[in-house]
Amino acid sequence: MNSTAPHTLSANELAAIRADFPILSRTVRDGKPLVYLDSGATSQKPDPVLDAEQDFYLQRNAAVHRGAHHLAEEATDAFEEARHHVARFVGAQPHDIVWTSGATTALNIIAYGMQNATLGRGGDAAKRFALAPGDEIVVTEMEHHANLVPWQELAHRTGATLRWISVDDSGRLRTEELDTVVTQRTKVLAFTHASNVTGAITDVAAFVRRAKEVGALTVLDACQSVPHLPVNLTELGVDFAVFSGHKMLGPTGVGVLYGRTELLEALPPVLLGGSMVEVVTMTDTTFMSPPQRFEAGTQPVAQAVAFGAAAQYLGEIGMDAVFAHERDLTERLLRIADLPGINVIGPLDAVDRLAVVSFTVDGVHAHDVGQVLDDYGVAVRVGHHCAQPLHRRFGIASTTRASASVYTTEQDIDTFVESLQQVQTFFQVN
Repeated sequence: MNSTAPHTLSANELAAIRADFPILSRTVRDGKPLVYLDSGATSQKPDPVLDAEQDFYLQRNAAVHRGAHHLAEEATDAFEEARHHVARFVGAQPHDIVWTSGATTALNIIAYGMQNATLGRGGDAAKRFALAPGDEIVVTEMEHHANLVPWQELAHRTGATLRWISVDDSGRLRTEELDTVVTQRTKVLAFTHASNVTGAITDVAAFVRRAKEVGALTVLDACQSVPHLPVNLTELGVDFAVFSGHKMLGPTGVGVLYGRTELLEALPPVLLGGSMVEVVTMTDTTFMSPPQRFEAGTQPVAQAVAFGAAAQYLGEIGMDAVFAHERDLTERLLRIADLPGINVIGPLDAVDRLAVVSFTVDGVHAHDVGQVLDDYGVAVRVGHHCAQPLHRRFGIASTTRASASVYTTEQDIDTFVESLQQVQTFFQVN
């Protein structure tokens, strides 16, 4: 990822963006202005996204792909138009975008689809997904649990072996291990595009190149990257990718499974029921083509429509500008590494890094840090951030995490830093 961008957001542009987020104007904790630095967990939502969801319910609420009446036609059009918006945002084709309830569900669809293929489901086309004892699944040490636990289960159920790429002391993946860890036995290489703990951006090209050398499938967790930097999944060359709506200014309850056309056509479905079938008899069923094959039951239609609005909103700002703005915030956040007693987990420079900074405070538990910051109106994340193995790698149980987004200001970061120093004063550890 190139760490340079043509421009960052001007003060007027940033002010206009913040005006679109009603929640940012509220106060918390005895009237203190809200400083929201938990966007890595979930982002706030702008008016155009909120309006899109409400408008769907007010004007065209109906079941999609089913009814022949006017509302159903409008609902279906809005649903599929949103698919086009999201596909365009990540450089994909609409038929390669599957709506899911979230990125976690999307990853499970891939993993359990491979298990179904191992059981013989899906015919000859699905055999490419089948696993056997001696096959290997490779992940990384910095994965979110959502991109680790499903692969652990798949290994247990198929007899495959789970291996991983380790993390160096700076919090970056040891890409040089690809040549030894990823072998001719590797069938799946699943990895994050950007860590939700260290903020480090992965060299996707190196992972894809090695996977192609051995014929392995690549699965990219793009939850932290798609909202914060330009992402073109076709150009990246990954086989599958997942990301969620709620982290990129969209609603909760909706996410995306991206897959190359020929792979989605071959992958056996996991969620079964209505809306994804062609012919059903009392003994057998045939399934629709993707993406509908993976969209059983009633879909999160209003949420998908709002997700499309979020993609449009970010697209209008420009992801180069978003990344440049957040790169400046990253540099400002990393200043806490110069404070005595503050230990940043991850790279100490803004190169190939997101505005996600996890840290410990000597002598103070992460939950206590978060509580005191909250008293000053600063919202951060505390805990292991669904990445226990990565925390274990650094010999710690939990961290405090500050994470920014397009609506975050330099003043937000400055207030956070000032409040963090008050944490040290309060616990008398500085």
